Parts: sequence; C-alpha cells; structure tokens
Amino acid sequence: MNVHHLELFYYVARHGGIMPAVRNIPYGIQQPAVSAQVAQLEEYLGVPLFQRRPFALTPSGEKLYEFIQPFFSNLDRIATEFQGGQTRHFRIGASTIVLRDHLPRLLQGVRTKFPGLKISLREGYPAHLVELLSRDEVDLVITLVEQKALKGFHTLILLELPMVLLVPQDSPLKSAEELWQRDRIQESLICLPGHEQISKNFQTQLTKLGVEWYPAIEASSVDLIETYVATGLGIGISIAQPKRPPPPGVRVLPLKGFPPALIGAHWRGKTTPLLAAFLDVSKARAKELA
Repeated sequence: MNVHHLELFYYVARHGGIMPAVRNIPYGIQQPAVSAQVAQLEEYLGVPLFQRRPFALTPSGEKLYEFIQPFFSNLDRIATEFQGGQTRHFRIGASTIVLRDHLPRLLQGVRTKFPGLKISLREGYPAHLVELLSRDEVDLVITLVEQKALKGFHTLILLELPMVLLVPQDSPLKSAEELWQRDRIQESLICLPGHEQISKNFQTQLTKLGVEWYPAIEASSVDLIETYVATGLGIGISIAQPKRPPPPGVRVLPLKGFPPALIGAHWRGKTTPLLAAFLDVSKARAKELA
C-alpha cells in the first residue's frame, strides 16, 4: 500500500474534501494530483472511501481513517520531541489588517528567540478564524473576540477599540446622530456578516436607539468595507484603528455610546514556549498602540 496515498486520504478525510485538503497539506500539491492518487488508493483497496458531493466518508473510509489518524496526527508532536521540544512551525490566523499592518512586527520579535521558525498565515473574518482553530488548522488567531470566553478556547483580550462609521469623503454627514434623527436612513449599510460580534453589537445599540437600519452589503473584511465606502456604495461599520489614517476617499465618524470592539487572541491546549512568545509580543504591541 502506498503510504503517500494514505497521507493524502488522511488530509481529505480530516478536512472534509479534496479542495480543503489541498489548502491544508503542508507542501505544494494540486487538486488533480490529490484526486488521482486517492482514486488509486480506492482502486487498490477495491472500495470507495468517500462520497464526493456532498462529502461523506463511507464505512470503509471511516474505518481506514480511524486506523491511520493516530499516526499522521502525531507526526508534528514526535518531530517536536526530536527537535528538543521546540516547535519549528507555527500557524496564525488573522484579519487582513492584522496580517498586513501588525504581524510583521510581531514576527520580528518572535524570530529573535526562535530563529529558523516557519510561519503559515491564514486570512479570514472572526467566525471563519475560530472555525479554523476548532479544526486544528491554526495554532493561534488574532481577531475580534466576544466578552464571554468561548468554550474550549483560551482567550486573551489585547485591545478595546471604539466602533466608528465610515462615510464617503464627499458625504454631507457631520455626525452619526444626524442619521438617528431621520425618519428613514436611505444610505446602504455595509458591514461584516450578521453573526459577527461587531455587527450584532451595532444592531443591538440601534434597537436601543429606536433606529432601524439593516445591512445592504455584507463584506468578509474591514478592508472590503473601506473599499466599498470609498467607491460611494454606502456607509460602513468599522473600528478605529490606532496610528492608521483613514483610507483615501473615506471619513470616520465616532459612534458615541456604542460598545467597543474587543481585539484578542484565541488558542487551544497547552501554552508552549513559542505560543507564549507570540502572546508576549502581541501584548507589547497592543500596549504600544493603546
């Protein structure tokens, strides 16, 4: 039996499909190659291992995955032991803004203690990042967090940032309060998906104010919200970003009385020396920004 074929099947089964597997296999391989080699494994065994659409393991696939999972899932752990307990690979999930504007500084600080460290970066909005962490596809996420702790996760709150409105540069609005005084708000609301904490907090506060204003455009990142506002497509909900001026074509209006957004880190399991180093530099960076 080809052990490489077994490894590819392990990633397909673990991540729920061939395309998710390709995104998470820690070396370069294309979707057609994975499909072909897993098909060869099925041909060798004489049984189908999974249903393609919708993805589901067959009874034979479940039996095989149960057999190989302990071996492949523990490879990183045994490698760490041979390397003297020092992890050589760290996977981080964060928003575009964190990855672009802040993470390079954090990595510089960590690499002084862990030279030769390999880093994998994953981009996404908060709910997606938490999902990646729960599936053990990242080791740490830095994102918007809720006040209450998530079950099964460790959480460290780093910053409290005010919520703000983003309006086009040529908008006549001088304050958010002008909108609340209207009978009906005509401008389109641009925000993160409704299940994200910043969107939920915004709608909760609008209800308290007796204002109805529902999303017209849901974007997957604050960067996209800024872009859409700058092109005149509506008014966006965002958070004040320390030491970063508004993007071209956008003005920022304070949201008085609205709850702040919490930026923090989530992780699972034991706090390793490498993880502790990342948390230390993250706290130092947050203090600098605050």
